[in-house]
Amino acid sequence: MARLHVVTGKGGTGKTTVAAAMALSLADEGKRVLLVEVEGRQGLAQLFDVPPLPYVERRIAVGPAGGEVYALAVDAEAALLEYLDMYYHLGRAGKALDKVGAVDFVTTIAPGLRDVLLTGKVYEATRRKAHGRLAYDAVVLDAPPTGRIGPFLNVNHEVAGLAKMGPIRNQADAIMGMLRSDVTRIHLVTLLEEMPVQETLDAVGQLEALDLRIGSIVVNMVRHSPLDDETLALAVKEKLPAAELARGLRAAGISASKQMVSTLAAEARDHAVRIGLERENRDRIDALGKQVTELGLVPDGIDHGALFDLAEELRK
Repeated sequence: MARLHVVTGKGGTGKTTVAAAMALSLADEGKRVLLVEVEGRQGLAQLFDVPPLPYVERRIAVGPAGGEVYALAVDAEAALLEYLDMYYHLGRAGKALDKVGAVDFVTTIAPGLRDVLLTGKVYEATRRKAHGRLAYDAVVLDAPPTGRIGPFLNVNHEVAGLAKMGPIRNQADAIMGMLRSDVTRIHLVTLLEEMPVQETLDAVGQLEALDLRIGSIVVNMVRHSPLDDETLALAVKEKLPAAELARGLRAAGISASKQMVSTLAAEARDHAVRIGLERENRDRIDALGKQVTELGLVPDGIDHGALFDLAEELRK
């Protein structure tokens, strides 16, 4: 059973929101879930309405089923200092390097090392044990967007030019082994729009080429049409009966002038065209043959209550 859930998606698809909802959904009674972010945006703190997250695991919520959700914002510089202390015992020396800017310099010129440090912290948290059992029953990673997810997870390739052997290489090999195992699943968040769907299709191909396992495609912000297929077909062809539109306007207490009827017909056509395009994009997603999960649009935006509602949807 998967314990590490990597969530990615094109920017604007609600990736961080879905990652947070997934963590809540996995927090069954008596379970502990760690929610990790690595992009330095403090998106999780904003979602849960808590102070900015430090480089320390901290409880931020109790799931709908009673489990605990902890959060961690991984900082590459802090992770490097931790790494230097762990493998090279450079405690004070490492802090001195940080003060003169060497740590930031190293992680900037070697982005592959940065990714190893970030994924390495997730690797450690997923495997860590406390009191004879796993410290966390599940770990959810709010990962970089689909455009960067392949290089981010392909840590072996990213460090090939940095280290052929030694602790860094061994760490990268161990991380890659876990990412390719049954422990890990990658979930891709998309909208039913051309660009997010295309990025999702491209990312699935890229990730599977790396022998990484796809968990599910999460179609977010889904809007279902109140119109049946016959009415949608008429709307696209601009053949909706004007008399019916006028009756609908009058029933809503709106003036049924010729201009208003024409405006309503145009809006109905735009709506029907959008629904048609969304269905085409959904067919493209379904053709992947992956598990697909739908999350409905939250019209009033994401607050604490909406986040828990999305978690309940994911639990179904």
